[in-house]
Amino acid sequence: MTDLNTVTHFTMEGLGFLSTLFIFVVGLIVLAVAVVFVIDISQTQDAVRRNFPVLGHFRYVFSKLGEFFRQYFFAMDREEMPFNRAEREWVTTSARGHDNTVAFGSTKNLTPVGTVIFVNCPFPTLSEDSVPTPPITIGAHCDNPYDSHSIINISGMSYGAISQPAVRALSNGARLAGCWLNTGEGGLSPYHLEGGCDVVFQIGTAKYGVRDTDGGLDLDRLRAIAERPEVKMFELKMSQGAKPGKGGILPAVKVTPEIANIRGIPVQQASLSPNGHTDIRNVSQLADMIELIRETTRKPVGFKTVVGAYGWLDGLCEEFGKRGTEAPPDFITVDSGDGGTGAAPMPLMDNVGLPVKESLPMVADILARHGLRDRVKLIASGKLITPAEIAWAYCAGADVVVSARGFMFSLGCIQALKCNKNTCPTGITTHDPRLQRGLDPKDKAVRVQNYVERIRYDVGVIAHSCGVPHARGLKRFHCRIVQSSGKSVPLNELYPPMVA
Repeated sequence: MTDLNTVTHFTMEGLGFLSTLFIFVVGLIVLAVAVVFVIDISQTQDAVRRNFPVLGHFRYVFSKLGEFFRQYFFAMDREEMPFNRAEREWVTTSARGHDNTVAFGSTKNLTPVGTVIFVNCPFPTLSEDSVPTPPITIGAHCDNPYDSHSIINISGMSYGAISQPAVRALSNGARLAGCWLNTGEGGLSPYHLEGGCDVVFQIGTAKYGVRDTDGGLDLDRLRAIAERPEVKMFELKMSQGAKPGKGGILPAVKVTPEIANIRGIPVQQASLSPNGHTDIRNVSQLADMIELIRETTRKPVGFKTVVGAYGWLDGLCEEFGKRGTEAPPDFITVDSGDGGTGAAPMPLMDNVGLPVKESLPMVADILARHGLRDRVKLIASGKLITPAEIAWAYCAGADVVVSARGFMFSLGCIQALKCNKNTCPTGITTHDPRLQRGLDPKDKAVRVQNYVERIRYDVGVIAHSCGVPHARGLKRFHCRIVQSSGKSVPLNELYPPMVA
C-alpha cells in the first residue's frame, strides 16, 4: 500500500510540474507574440507587418522555404535555373562513378528554339577506329609553349570565392584527371599548388597576387609566379560573363588573414576590384599588356572576355597585324553572358553580355577573317557542364572548354544559391570551419577525376556517332540548331565557317 501511495504521490507531483511548465511555456509564447505585435504595429519600414502584425512574418518564412520546396518537390527535372535537376544529377552521378544511363525515353524537349541536335552519321566511327583526342599547343611562339591534352579543364574560381578544402580537392583532382586548374583572380595560394597539377594564373582587374602598393602590376611578383614550374599560362581577365563591366566582389566576411595576405589587401574589408584594368583603356594598351606579360613570364598569355560589343575585336586584330606574327595573344577565353560567379549585381547577371552560343562562333570567324585562327586558340567558358554542351562548343570552333560550376557540382554543390553569404551548406564557398568540415578534399578529388573522365568518354560517344574519331574532329556541320519555325538548321549555315 505504501508503494502505491508513493507512486501516486510522485505521479501527481510530476503532473503538477508538467502543468506548471506548460502554463509557463504558453505564457512565454503569449508574451513573445505580444512583444512582436507591438513591434510590428510600431515600425514603419514594412507595410505587411504593420498591417498584419505577427501574421506578416509568415510571408517571409514561406518565401524562404519556397526555394527548398521548389527544388525538391515541385520543379520538374528540366525546369530549374540556372541548372536543372537532370543536368545536376548527371554531373553528380558521373562524379561518384555510378552508372548514368537512362531508360525508356528522354525527358528533354527537343523543340524549343536554340536546342542543339547532333547529326549522326550512317556509318559511325567504330571503337577500333577511334583515337585519343590529340593535344593542342598553346603559345607555339613562346619560349615555353604549353601542350593541352584535356578537352575539359577547370575554369577560374579564386581562393576566397571558394574554400580552402575546395581548392585542395580541385588541385588534386586536376592532377589525377590530367587537366589544368585556373586560379581565378584571387592570386596563387599554396592549395593551388598542393596537387601538383598544371595551373593557369589569372590576372584580374585588381591584379591580386601580382599587385604593387598602388594596385598596378608588379613585374617582380609576376616573374616570381612564372618561375614556378606548375604555372603553365597566364590569363588576363578583361571581363566575366556573370558581371561584364564590373570587377570581382568578395564580401568582407570572406577576407580572412590568409586570403588578404595572398591578395595583398586589408583583412575583413570587402574586396572590390575595379570595373576594368586602369592601365588598359584601348586595344593598343591591351596589346602592350599582352606583350609585357609574355616578355616577363616567357609563357603563353591570353585574355578572357565576355562579348557584347565586338567591333573592338576587329580593331584588336588589326593592331596585332601591324605588330607582327608574334604579337597576338596565345589564346582568348570567350565567356558567356550566363556565366556564374560568387556575387554579382542582378542587372548584370541577368541582362548583359552575349551567351556563348552566339559569341563563340562569332569570335572564331573574326579571328579567321584576320588570318589568326590557327595562331590564337579559343577557349569556351560559361554554363558548359554536360557532354552535349561541350561537344557543341567544339562544333562551334572551340579548341578547349573550361567549366567552373560543373566542377562545383562534382564537389557536391547542391545549387543552394548561398555562394555570397559564407553559409554554403556543402563547404565549397564558405570559410566557416564547421561547414568546411563536410568537404573531404581526398574524396572529392576522385570525384573531380571521375567527372573529367566521364566528360571525355561521353563527348567521344557523340563524336563517334557523328563519324569522327575524337572531339576535336567535330565541325559546325555536325550539329543543327532548332529555329522558331520548328525546323533545325545546320550550324554551318547559321555561321558559315571561314578559312583561317
